[in-house]
Amino acid sequence: MKKRLKSFYLLVSSVFIGLLHMPFAFAKSVSGNKLFPVPVSDSPAKAAVEPMHIIPAVKSVYDSLHLNLRGLSREAFEYAKKGVDRLLQEGRLVNDSIISIIDFSRQSSEKRFFILDIKNFKVLFNTLVSHGRNSGREFASYFSNQHASYMSSPGFYITRETYEGKNGYSLKLEGLEKGINDNAYERGIVVHGAAYVSDAFVNAQGYIGRSQGCPAVPAQVAYPVINRIKNGTCLFIYHPSYVNRSAIL
Repeated sequence: MKKRLKSFYLLVSSVFIGLLHMPFAFAKSVSGNKLFPVPVSDSPAKAAVEPMHIIPAVKSVYDSLHLNLRGLSREAFEYAKKGVDRLLQEGRLVNDSIISIIDFSRQSSEKRFFILDIKNFKVLFNTLVSHGRNSGREFASYFSNQHASYMSSPGFYITRETYEGKNGYSLKLEGLEKGINDNAYERGIVVHGAAYVSDAFVNAQGYIGRSQGCPAVPAQVAYPVINRIKNGTCLFIYHPSYVNRSAIL
C-alpha cells in the first residue's frame, strides 16, 4: 500500500512540474530562442539608416548662389568668409550679413565686385570695379600701401561713413591689415562712381579705366551700392599673392 502511494505521489509531482515549465517553453519558441524579443525599432542597423533619410543635405552659400558661374573664385569666397568670422569674433563688424568681395584674380573687363547677403542667400550686386592705374592694365598685379602710389591694396576693410567729394557720393574705407592696407583711410581710398568703369570702355579698349587706387564702380550703381554696404560691413579685396601675408587669414 505504501509503495502504491509513493508511486502515485511521484506521478502527480512530475505532471505538476511539467505544467509549471510549459509557459517558458512557449515563450522561448515564439521569440526565436530568446526569452524576450528585441523591438525592431531599436536595431542598430535601422538607427544608422534613418538619419540619412530625414536630414537634408545643406549647400554652402557659394554653391547655392552658383557663384562659380558668376566668376567668383571659391578661394576668394572661402577666404572672405574666414576673415568675416574672425572679425565678428573680435566684435569689429556692425553688420554680419553683408559681405563685399572684389576678386582681383579676374581681369577688369569682368564683373568682379560681388555684394552678398549670406544670411538670406542673395547676390545683391555683381558689377565692374576698377583697380589702381599702377597696379596693372587688364589685371591688378602690383599693390602698395603707400601714399601717391596709385596702386590698389588687397585685404580686409570695414566700410565707414559716406561723403560728397570730387567723385560725387563716396564711401570711406578703413584698412585692417598692417603694412598691407592700413593707410587706406589716410590715402583716401574710397568706393565711388566713375564714368570710366563701364562696358563702353571694355568694348573700346578691352579693359575698363583705372583709378588712383580706389575701387571705383559704374556711376549708375554707385548710390545703391554704397548705401547697401556703408557703416560697418566687411569689404574684402582678394588676390592670390596677398594671402600668405595676411595676419587675419
